[in-house]
Formats: sequence, structure tokens, C-alpha cells
Amino acid sequence: MSTQDRVEATKSNIEGKAQEMMGEVTGDPQDKAEGKAKQQKAEVQHTVEDAKDNVKQAID
Repeated sequence: MSTQDRVEATKSNIEGKAQEMMGEVTGDPQDKAEGKAKQQKAEVQHTVEDAKDNVKQAID
């Protein structure tokens, strides 16, 4: 996984957690849902990049 991709996924995850917590505090269900969606997207990004790393290691 490239460092840049990992940074972007981690950034998205942190933003999602913050947005979800803000939704909790303000009682805004849309913020909570959007925050959770960002976190899930980040998790998918990590999974895809990990799979790419595994394939690359298998080839090398």
C-alpha cells in the first residue's frame, strides 16, 4: 500500500469518527450516518490496498 493511500484512508477514518461524534453531540442523525459512511469507506480502502500488497508480495 502506498503511503499516500494509507494516509488518505486514515484521514477519512478520522474525519468520519469526528463527524459521527459531532452528530452524537448535536443529535443530528445525518451527521452520524455520514460519519459512519466515511469510516466504512476508509475500511474498504485499507482492505483493497492490503490486498494489493498481498498480491505484490506473492509475485515478488
